[in-house]
Amino acid sequence: MRIISIANQKGGCGKTTTSINLAAALASNNRKVLLIDLDPQAHATSGLNIEADLSIYNVLSKITHKKSSLEGIIQNLEENFDIAPSSIVLSTLEQELSGEIGRESRLWDILRDFKANYDYILIDCPPNLGILTINAIRAANEIIVPVEASRFSLEGVSQLTTIVNLVTERLNHPVNFRVLVTNFDSRLAHSFKMLEKIKTDYQDKMFSNIIHVNVKLKEAQNEGLHVFNYDKYCRGAKDYFSLSREIITQEAGTAAPVALTLVKTFEKRMKDILKENMPKLNEITLTVKAPDAKEVYLAGEFNNWKLDENSRMEQNNGCWIKRLNLDSGKYRYRFVIDGNWVEDPANPLTQLNTYGTLDSLLEVNK
Repeated sequence: MRIISIANQKGGCGKTTTSINLAAALASNNRKVLLIDLDPQAHATSGLNIEADLSIYNVLSKITHKKSSLEGIIQNLEENFDIAPSSIVLSTLEQELSGEIGRESRLWDILRDFKANYDYILIDCPPNLGILTINAIRAANEIIVPVEASRFSLEGVSQLTTIVNLVTERLNHPVNFRVLVTNFDSRLAHSFKMLEKIKTDYQDKMFSNIIHVNVKLKEAQNEGLHVFNYDKYCRGAKDYFSLSREIITQEAGTAAPVALTLVKTFEKRMKDILKENMPKLNEITLTVKAPDAKEVYLAGEFNNWKLDENSRMEQNNGCWIKRLNLDSGKYRYRFVIDGNWVEDPANPLTQLNTYGTLDSLLEVNK
């Protein structure tokens, strides 16, 4: 079970939007997900039209008259997607825990004894660095830090990482964090300038996928829905679905070291067998003209639609090039030019995808 906190003390960076829609995207990938709303403002709870008499406060508090277990407050939203709601009374918990020994581990203690069968627990944190956020960091194995392409949002990441390091040192609890660029406006040159700075500052601590500005995300929350139930073909849905796939591909990395060694040994042996027995692959070259682009990726069925260094295209006089070795067959693909997903303008072969847009179709023959 992976426990991931979504945290950033700066408001308006897409923290709750990410919590809701990432949880829904993971659930759509057949992962069982629990979203814990740890924000007293209860935006995740209200953003999904949840009303509850009991909340996470009744689980964490020791003086409440309506004490409950975590199992007792969970509500099912849809298949694979549950929520532990919040309420405004949670704002009193910080004062309640102020003099208590082990106050920073209250949520961790509860989750440690939690026996439910979830693949992921996502924790939506409040927009501050108080005791609730520290509890979320202590309880989590990983942290997603939503960051806008702006100076002030970037400064907030530095403050959060300081807290993460303190938790790691004082509680002997290592936590991995990764930065997620949100609310990215590809129409602004400033956005790309800040994106480059974020990449420079955090390099290997960033998600490949970014979340673009999309009005459908706000409209969905206003209707009390996640974006996949509001408009599954919109850009926001596509971004969060791609993010969920990127997170899922990391699942093997959470295995125990011994198991991981066995997996790597098995993978090496399988590659050797395939190399000996597989027919020679076809070398394919794909190109796209984009002289003003800063970066271009090639994503498709042949690389599980991933955006990483392996899918980055090389520039040559305004033309971007990528060479592939592929077996015979048909493959969907698209170019990602400065964050914009587009079909190949030089390829007339296309196929409609589940988002209502067109994928280019590549046919490889022997």
